[in-house]
Amino acid sequence: MIKTIPLNKLVASPRNVRRHADAMADAELKASIAACGLLQNLIVRPGAKGKFEVEAGERRRKAMLALADDKVLPKDHEVTCLVLDDTAEVAIETSLAENFHRLAMNPADEAQAFAALIEAGVSLEQVASRFGLTVRFVEGRLRLAALAPVVLEALASGVITLDLAKAYGATSDQQIQARVFEQVSIGYYAPNPDSIRRMVLSGTVRASDPRARLVGRDAYLAAGGRIERELFDDDNSEAWADIALLETLATAKMNEQAAALAAEQGLAWVKPTLDPYASHDLIEGLVRLPAEPAPLTEAELTRLDVLDASYDEHAAVLEDEGSAEDAVAAAEKAIEAIERECQDIRARPPVLAPELKAEAGMILVLSRDGTPVLQPVFYGQRQVEASCEDGGIEIVSEANAERKRRAALSKRLVDELAMQRRDVLALHLAFDPGLALDLMVFTLADADALDYRARVATTLRGGTPAGPIIGFEAKDAAASASLAEFKSALDESWRSGDTVSARFDSFRALGDDARTAWLGFVICRTLEASLNMVGERSIALHDHLGGLIGIDMAAWWRPTAANYFDRVPKAVILDALSDVGGPDLASRFASVKKGDLAESAERVFAGTYITEVEVRERALAWVPEVMRFAGTQVNAAERSEAEIGELTDNPAPGTQGANDDNPTPRELAA
Repeated sequence: MIKTIPLNKLVASPRNVRRHADAMADAELKASIAACGLLQNLIVRPGAKGKFEVEAGERRRKAMLALADDKVLPKDHEVTCLVLDDTAEVAIETSLAENFHRLAMNPADEAQAFAALIEAGVSLEQVASRFGLTVRFVEGRLRLAALAPVVLEALASGVITLDLAKAYGATSDQQIQARVFEQVSIGYYAPNPDSIRRMVLSGTVRASDPRARLVGRDAYLAAGGRIERELFDDDNSEAWADIALLETLATAKMNEQAAALAAEQGLAWVKPTLDPYASHDLIEGLVRLPAEPAPLTEAELTRLDVLDASYDEHAAVLEDEGSAEDAVAAAEKAIEAIERECQDIRARPPVLAPELKAEAGMILVLSRDGTPVLQPVFYGQRQVEASCEDGGIEIVSEANAERKRRAALSKRLVDELAMQRRDVLALHLAFDPGLALDLMVFTLADADALDYRARVATTLRGGTPAGPIIGFEAKDAAASASLAEFKSALDESWRSGDTVSARFDSFRALGDDARTAWLGFVICRTLEASLNMVGERSIALHDHLGGLIGIDMAAWWRPTAANYFDRVPKAVILDALSDVGGPDLASRFASVKKGDLAESAERVFAGTYITEVEVRERALAWVPEVMRFAGTQVNAAERSEAEIGELTDNPAPGTQGANDDNPTPRELAA
């Protein structure tokens, strides 16, 4: 039976099968209901005291409750519902079917739908607002809508991934997109986003390209490659048309060279790349191994002594005001040669300890002249915990040190929480380029006074940290998703330059906003994983930065059974319940089994458990002490909206906030 029921008469059903939520998806749903109204009925069953329990549509009910809190909808807003008179078992099956058979929209369909709205006169900002999305996300989908039809159809049918489609969008020329798509579809080459991006940005490859020099003209022609040559072209300027074939041949040759070098150097592995640098994706999950320059031989030490004496002799000629011009010129030339030779002798290749070499590896890059070059850095695989519950660690947070309140957390959980907390700080730092610039300058200036025994706050002197766990990615975390979206929107057009100078000039030609976005990104991605605790995960500067920004951690990370409560002892869960509801709330769950307690705690801290308003507000603002940033310990529920807004929207003096056209972290978390 279909009937309308006041919103304040609808309550959550204990039989609803959905246990986990997505903050970003919930925000999108809320915006959609605000703009278009409720497009799908709720499914309910009669409950106690005139209430109706929502068996399917709990996310829609929560979204409408949030709109009621925002005064967008009245609290007694009439909601169209399908009322069931079935048994509890049928209700559970209905809830499961309603959630299980849902299909997310294909990115190609989203792109064309957004493009149709824009063509109808709706602005980017209006589209983003109606669907609870960022303007950057909508712009990204519109770029997909402009892809060549054959590429867009491949995305729609699942032939290519979203990452590959974005790579085709590196150029706006649909003819180039279609030609590259045809080349990689022949079957002899498995494309990746980097290779697609290179191909669409170049169209054809000159014979002077590093890949062409590596493969060689004869090998390329023997494999069936085509060369287009104009009247005045020479062997360096002629165009090689089959880029996919060239990539295949170059990759095979680099793989062969990598295998030979690994055997020659006694290394466990050598990873090849066709880029002149080791990208973040290539070294993700790896850790740099300590290596010292090779010691100088007796002959080299003797040669340096000779060069030093010769240097002094020629320097004396330069210092003598009576020296002839020819003698001065000869002395200057000799000194240049001496300095060059000394530098070559002292530029020793790194040497790895013998016990580490059997498990170590290196990266083989392709230089600009087409020569494979081993980067002088040794890498090792980061160690993975044998069991996420083995070796529990006793952790005392800074705030709890005086109260001696301890929580035994597993090493795996400590690492996961540290990485997620790092992403929250990184996202806020990305949107505050002024603070990011200050951090970069300070870190470089302070490097000479750095205590090597202390943990550093960033990797500005090194590569991007992969985190303590290989392969872990909190894909359902709001900060991690927003960081990925921020990265995908960066303007990478400058990468197509053939030389360092050309790429630098192209980068300088970008607008202020594009270069500012890159500044925030290159700084934020260097952050190490840390927690607000005493121990190896503590980094005081991270807590200070979080305090300066005024991060409301509860808006970005919520404890669930999967990411927290299933991973901690029962006593820790009861302590958390006591924090928000006092001993009375904790005592309600004291006799509950651990598995059921974790699920109940998730509901309490998600605000879906029926309890007092004050308890619900404290629960929604609660996060473990280790996840907070020192200096932001006041619960969001105890702050006024004005105070929170002042912290987030008004950066400290000397810092720069995000552009008005781009969403801030606070807007993304809303």
